[in-house]
Amino acid sequence: MKKLAGLWIDHRKAVIVVATDQGHEMKFIVSNIESRPGRVQGSHVSKRFEAQRVPADDRRERHLRAQLNTYYDAVIACIRGADGVLIFGPGEARGELKKRIGQSKCGVRIVGVETADKMTNRQVLAKVRACFAE
Repeated sequence: MKKLAGLWIDHRKAVIVVATDQGHEMKFIVSNIESRPGRVQGSHVSKRFEAQRVPADDRRERHLRAQLNTYYDAVIACIRGADGVLIFGPGEARGELKKRIGQSKCGVRIVGVETADKMTNRQVLAKVRACFAE
């Protein structure tokens, strides 16, 4: 029995379609990643000790990277064991996930990585079906 997966991903959510001989299953993963934190709401730049109120850039980046890695690991857990995976979506998340799959050595074969704009769930399903029908 062949198991094929296609997923649309950005930094906010992932729509995963797993197709087998019995049919298909759609899964949704929301990242719950905070937006890049900055100043506290309502604070003014002219205040004394302003630099101490904003977290250091490297600390914020490490925190964001840790959240993204947790998110990507959840996505990889859903596609583990697939014979082929198609990754598509806007932005940098596609490449970051591809890199994370390579680092995890989970045995998932990536069929392709494509750029795609925002898509509805039905459009994602249709794209995955069309790709694996060939």
